[in-house]
Amino acid sequence: MTITTRRDGHVEVVTLSRPPSNFADLAMLEAIGAAFDAADADAQVRAILLRSEGRVFCAGADLANKNPVEEGVTATRNPFYVAAARLFGVAKPVVAAVQGAAVGAGLGLALVADFRVASTEAKFSGNFVQLGFHPGFGISAVLERVIGRQRAALMLLTGRRIRAAEAEAWGLADQVVAPDALDDAAMALAQEIASAAPLAVQSTRRTIRGDLAALVERQTDHELAEQAWLQKTADFAEGVRAVNERRPGRFTGT
Repeated sequence: MTITTRRDGHVEVVTLSRPPSNFADLAMLEAIGAAFDAADADAQVRAILLRSEGRVFCAGADLANKNPVEEGVTATRNPFYVAAARLFGVAKPVVAAVQGAAVGAGLGLALVADFRVASTEAKFSGNFVQLGFHPGFGISAVLERVIGRQRAALMLLTGRRIRAAEAEAWGLADQVVAPDALDDAAMALAQEIASAAPLAVQSTRRTIRGDLAALVERQTDHELAEQAWLQKTADFAEGVRAVNERRPGRFTGT
């Protein structure tokens, strides 16, 4: 797992490079959180650009092999979701450059950002129910803030994959560009934000986001409780097998 940072003017670029799927785990979320904290502490940073290398933005947690959602979990605490909730507390505006699939926790990571600039090859999916699982990463609360309750319900109750053009129409993507124009377009937006008065930008952002960070903390507690019992079901075991075998799940409601 590699997280790298570099500075471009007043923009801190945070890059995830964990090919080929950029799977999310606790170490990765903590590394991004540390990069965000460093950017928040640096007065020269006025915006953050979050991006990843390869064809996939983030394929979520690797439930079929090493499930990070189960690491260090107690009855009341999940370190993976503690690290996820921490990301929503970042003080500087975040632009995400989404070049490919943002699935499960990858969708959650994209939702951390204030804005998502997407490639025409981007896809967004909260496919939890296709795994026999409950959404995590605060997605069950944050997604409807971005696209509305009805569309969020459609995504989360079907696990449907939303392509870039539809994501833009729904407000899930703020701009869609050709793949070779993605980095420049995302950087242009981040630089536009960074060109404004930084204290005013951060003040306005705090007003707009309101209690989002606290909401995610509460919601991940609820999500953890729901995931805990669902992970013990036959449907969850079947969902993980089905995804690993690249076939539809054969669910029984048990």
